Amino acid sequence: MGTTFYFSSPALTFRSTLSLTYYHQPALTTIFSFTNPKSKTRNSFPKIPLSSFKNNNNTPRETECPVPFDQQPINEYESLSSSFPFSWAAGDIVQYCSRLFVTGFCFALFLGLPVSWVGAVGLKPEPIRLVLGSVSTGLFVVTLGVVRMYLGWAYVGNRLLSAAVEYEETGWYDGQVWVKTAEVLARDRLLGSFSVKPVVGRLKKSLVVLGISLLMFIDLFINSGTGSSPNAYIPQEPAGGRSVPGVYNDASARNFEPDAFCGEPSSPIHP
Repeated sequence: MGTTFYFSSPALTFRSTLSLTYYHQPALTTIFSFTNPKSKTRNSFPKIPLSSFKNNNNTPRETECPVPFDQQPINEYESLSSSFPFSWAAGDIVQYCSRLFVTGFCFALFLGLPVSWVGAVGLKPEPIRLVLGSVSTGLFVVTLGVVRMYLGWAYVGNRLLSAAVEYEETGWYDGQVWVKTAEVLARDRLLGSFSVKPVVGRLKKSLVVLGISLLMFIDLFINSGTGSSPNAYIPQEPAGGRSVPGVYNDASARNFEPDAFCGEPSSPIHP
């Protein structure tokens, strides 16, 4: 149990159990709860309970919000943070990196490697080029996924931090702009600053690392040639005459068109 300490403010109460509560008429709603740091997930971003911002109709009682339910920034954030794959970026850093690695490995193994192998048909197989091609494919797919996550989180973050919200009542042709009240703006900016900005920063760093790695592997793949000359696959004209295998031969053509070879030395015909 323990002793309960009361502050001078009539709205706040701080208890010895380290729980900060806020009295909201007619019920008591918990805003923040401080627990043992060792029990938290490692390297995960702080999350503010959305229940502390909501009541039954999902809007402040003092405000009549004209924005539709699914277009309100706080609801867009809740939907994004629980959807695939956007929820990866807001979780533990180890799980986030491992999921990206597994995704890239699967695409490299089941897509990049077969494509690189088919592209090398008829040529001498080179394991280095096969590995570089498959790894480049996996990095490219993961980079596209991170770009998609970054665009989604950046969009929701901008709507949370903005003082005005653009919305559509029934379609694209009747767009409206609603200016947030002071209470709604403070609530959205608190959520955007502590829950969305860190995620956007993590995704930016991921894009930098993935972009550099992708360019490096593509450069290695292009420059890892077979070591042969550029004209290695150009058919050379045989010495002693013109020849198209299976179609044309100078020696056999002299038997059928001797007039076409007037003035040219004849070559012996081999049986």
